[in-house]
Amino acid sequence: MKNRCQWAKGEPNIAYHDNEWGRPQHNDQKLFEFLILEGAQAGLSWTTILKRREGYRKAFSDFDVVLVSKYTQNHVKKLLKDESIIRNKLKIISTINNAKQFLKIQSQFGSFDKYLWGFVNFEPIKNNFKKSSDLPAFTEISKKLSDDLKKRGFSFVGPTICYALMQAIGMVSDHTSNCFIYQK
Repeated sequence: MKNRCQWAKGEPNIAYHDNEWGRPQHNDQKLFEFLILEGAQAGLSWTTILKRREGYRKAFSDFDVVLVSKYTQNHVKKLLKDESIIRNKLKIISTINNAKQFLKIQSQFGSFDKYLWGFVNFEPIKNNFKKSSDLPAFTEISKKLSDDLKKRGFSFVGPTICYALMQAIGMVSDHTSNCFIYQK
């Protein structure tokens, strides 16, 4: 039996942990997906979001940022009735707004990837924590990222959400030292 980070119990957490979490991600569409899913998680468990991930993909055009940026008030009304996602009006409106801001960053930096990974000098940070309870909720870097995203008009991008994003896309590897992935 493999040793995993303490939070990776049951599905869909095990598959997510083993195949995605903490692995460097550089595809802008996937980065947009994680940005939105991490924001959607605010106040909820990650398991709740993972179980609705396919619903989010369908509801938000497979996270095609250009399409999402063009969503209208009619889309919002439809999404508020969609039981396959978290039906929170502020989070839905935030997703559409964040798509618009995401496109501005792509235009300015060439990609969201270049912008985001610049906060860690394009090199993943590998931490050495013994147990999940040792992991910080946020860091100085996630605070800087949060502040910059907020200045650029993003919402649902507080320091804790930004740190979770950084962990998800591998900017930070927080697999605990007893985890089989950390050992690799």
